[in-house]
Order: sequence, then structure tokens, then C-alpha cells
Amino acid sequence: MKPIHVEKVWGLDHLPAPFSAAPGKRIGEIWFEPPAELPELLVKYIFAGEKLSVQCHPNDAQAVASGHGTNGKEECWLVIDADEGAKLGVGFKEDVNRETMHSAALDGSIENLLAWHDVAPGDFFYIPANTVHAIGGGVSILEIQQNSDITYRLFDYGRPRELHLEKGMKVASGAQFDASTRRTVLPDETLTLVEGPYFRLHQVAGDPEDDLRSAYSDAVLVIPRKGTYQVDGEDIGPGDCAQAKDLEGLVFPKDGVCLVTAPCREGVSA
Repeated sequence: MKPIHVEKVWGLDHLPAPFSAAPGKRIGEIWFEPPAELPELLVKYIFAGEKLSVQCHPNDAQAVASGHGTNGKEECWLVIDADEGAKLGVGFKEDVNRETMHSAALDGSIENLLAWHDVAPGDFFYIPANTVHAIGGGVSILEIQQNSDITYRLFDYGRPRELHLEKGMKVASGAQFDASTRRTVLPDETLTLVEGPYFRLHQVAGDPEDDLRSAYSDAVLVIPRKGTYQVDGEDIGPGDCAQAKDLEGLVFPKDGVCLVTAPCREGVSA
């Protein structure tokens, strides 16, 4: 899958390995066009040189009701690089009612209500739909998400971009951060990161066991983190993303580490 480099004023001109930015370019995102066999999922890297907007996304039912799509957006973040003191804002420090959230979005104090988490490479967050969240400056993440571009910006630090307070307030959750949605991922272990309801995601170190192969018995996206993999005879490595027909169609290096993800569809074994 061909990577698409997206310039952003808030991006970075020096990207963490294995990526690089062309001279004079500030890259904010690198994303991979979903293949026809897996239209439900989008994989992208985000490189934030500055704070990004405080925002939220609708769930499936809310997206359909708004007339803006057939699915909402649940996503997850794996931190791949972070400056000292880098933070991610996910959920609130304590429960916030809608009136307080609306007022805080208008005057900018919503930033101070968020639960800001110090992060380092290997930190992982699952972001359910409706969660109010923000990416701080100096952090780079790998994001796997439902393939949706519905974003409601609640506060944007005075940037001249449209806000979506009315729509956002209809879907934004004022709930306190749920600690169970965060974990630390060691670089060389096989583990389950996400198991439904919309997609599953695993980190695989070395050769996967039979039960994991069975869980990915249909089309799957492969995201190498370490080592060179073969997908249908083609080599891919860190910074790449490729579709395989299933895990049986993938050659795993002995010392390799990758992420594999696929949508949770009716009839697919969990």
C-alpha cells in the first residue's frame, strides 16, 4: 500500500525513523488508502509538532443519524516517538456535565479539564467514539481507526478553522478517563490490543500461534514494527502497511514484530 504524505502546519520537518520529510516539508500525517477488501479500516501515522484540536467523533448510530456517513469512528493510538514531557489528552480528569463542557469549549478552559497523560514510546490508548481527546505537541503516534473522517472540533487554540460545537455537544462524553483503555506495549511480545466491537488488533512477535492465525483467516492489514516481512512475495518493513489475504499468506521473520488488524465482521471467528 502506497503511503500518502500529508503536509500540515502543525507537523514535523524531521520525522522519527524510519520516516523522513522532504526538505522544506512539514509532514503531519502519513496514511494508507484502505484497500477494496478492507474498506472499514484506516491506518495512519500522526506527527504532531504542536498541540492539535480538542475533538470527538460520533459512534455508528450518531453518524447515520447525522447523515454524514454509515459509520462512526473508534480509534486507537500507539505512541512511536515522544519528546520529554509530551502528553496525550484522553477523557476528563473528572466527570463533566454538558453545560460545563460547552462553556469550557467556548473559553478554552476545556483544555484544563482534560486528563493529560505523560507518554513515551509503547504507550497505547483505545479511544471509544464520543471520547473527548487531543494530541499534544512533540508526539508521534500510529493510529488504527474505523475509516471515517467525521471529526467535531470543540476547541482549536485560536486557529482559523471551523469548530463544530453544536454537533460535538450532541455526541461528546463528559466521562472521566477510563484507565482500562490505556496500557504499555512491550516491544517484543505477542498480545491482544483490541478485540472488537469494530476491529481487532494484535501485536505479533515472531511466528504467530495457530489460534491467532485462525482469528485472522480473512483479509488482514499488516504493519511491520521490526524486521522484514513477505506478503505475496513482496518485502515490507517498518513504515510500510500491506494487505495480506490472511496470516497464512505472510512470511514472519523469526525476530520480527508487527501489528495485524482486521474488521470484526459477522461470522469471523474472534
